[in-house]
Formats: sequence, C-alpha cells, structure tokens
Amino acid sequence: MNLLSVQNEWLLSFFLNFILIAIVQRYPLLTKSGWIHSGILGTILLACLGWPGWFVVSIYLVFGSLVTKVGFKYKKARGIAEGRDGRRGPENVWGSAATGAILAIIYNLFGDFGQPFIFLGFASSFSAKLADTFGSEIGKRWGKKTYLITTFKPVPSGTDGAISIEGTLASFLGSSLMAVVMFAFYFIPSLELLLIVVISSFIATLMESFFGALFQHRIPCLTNEVVNFIQTSFAAILSISLALML
Repeated sequence: MNLLSVQNEWLLSFFLNFILIAIVQRYPLLTKSGWIHSGILGTILLACLGWPGWFVVSIYLVFGSLVTKVGFKYKKARGIAEGRDGRRGPENVWGSAATGAILAIIYNLFGDFGQPFIFLGFASSFSAKLADTFGSEIGKRWGKKTYLITTFKPVPSGTDGAISIEGTLASFLGSSLMAVVMFAFYFIPSLELLLIVVISSFIATLMESFFGALFQHRIPCLTNEVVNFIQTSFAAILSISLALML
C-alpha cells in the first residue's frame, strides 16, 4: 500500500467518524469532548481494523453506557453514581480503549505478522473493561454486601477494591458478553480462545480490584483511568501468554 492510499484511508476514516458523531452526539452517552475523542478513537479503529473493529468497540460503548444507566437514580441518591449523569469524558474513552487502540496501530504497522495474538489481546482488553463496568455498576446497584478484596472485611459500596457477589457475577457476565461479540466479528477464531479471553478478562478484573485496594488510595497518579489502562493491558498480555502456551 503506497503512502497516498494510506493517507486517503485515514482521511476517509476521519470524515466518516466525525459525520457519524455529528449525527449521534445528541444521545447522552459522552460529554462533548468525549465525543471528539471517541471520533479520534473511531478514526484509528476504522483505519487500522476496518468496520469490524469499529463496530465491536461501538457495541462495547453501548453496553457500557446502558449498564451505567441501570439504577442510576438509586446510585446517585447514595452518592456512588458516575459523575456528569453517567456521561463519559475523554479520560474514560482512553482509559477504556488505549490498550485496544495501541494494538490496532501495531496491527496496522505490521500487517498479518502476529495477527491472531494481536486480535486476541484486542478482544481481551475490551472484554476486561466491560467486565469491570458491569461489575462496578451492577454491584453498586444490587450488591447487598461489599467486601474489600484483600481482607474480605465489609466496606461501603464504591470503596476502591470493594467487591460483592452480585458484582463479581456481573463481571463474569460482562467479560463473556463482550467475548461473544468479539467471536462473532472474528477477532477470536475458536471456542478454545474464546474461553481464554473470558478467563483472562475476569482475572484482570479481580486483579484491578486488588490493585485498587492496595495502591490507588496511596499513589495520587493512579486515577481510575490509569488503573483501567493497567487492567486492560494485563488482560491482553495474559490472554496472549495463555494462547502461546497452548
């Protein structure tokens, strides 16, 4: 592919994404700046992975936004709801998708070299993040008792590192749901690797709770978004490592 065709591909991706965002930005999923950054993310995904990559992340965004809205009034009344009425900003976009975007760019640079593993890591990163979102939002709404994952002592809902039975089950549901979407769009080529993605994503979500409980309140730079990037990267690395062991 020559330089001119590459430039044209990126320009086309840019215009298509921002036309689509101009149409859908009236829906209360993201802030104004969040929509702009999602346009940048969408441009990367469309240029590097084509429409399948763009669609799976759009589906992720819809699932994540919908589960955030579940029981929102209840969570807001208790002071544990997402800010901005659940709208996600630029930091949320990149905290969730930076790992996937990096892998998409790597695939674009190297072509089919290592493609199955790159796609597997891509699928795991978004499956892990949806698992985290499902666990957090459903746990805050329906979790009857929350415990600190490091000590299993009862703690208030919304505490860094807090888990509940309901939220943990929801995390597994979220990882499975996103893995099935990735499988349907051929980012996961077999049922065996589908299981690896589900397990890796779920383990990464538990790891994120451990990490949050141990370090997040002690280190100021460890914002939720930074921890999300660590979680999604861990899921990608773990799934690739397990696949290499097969």
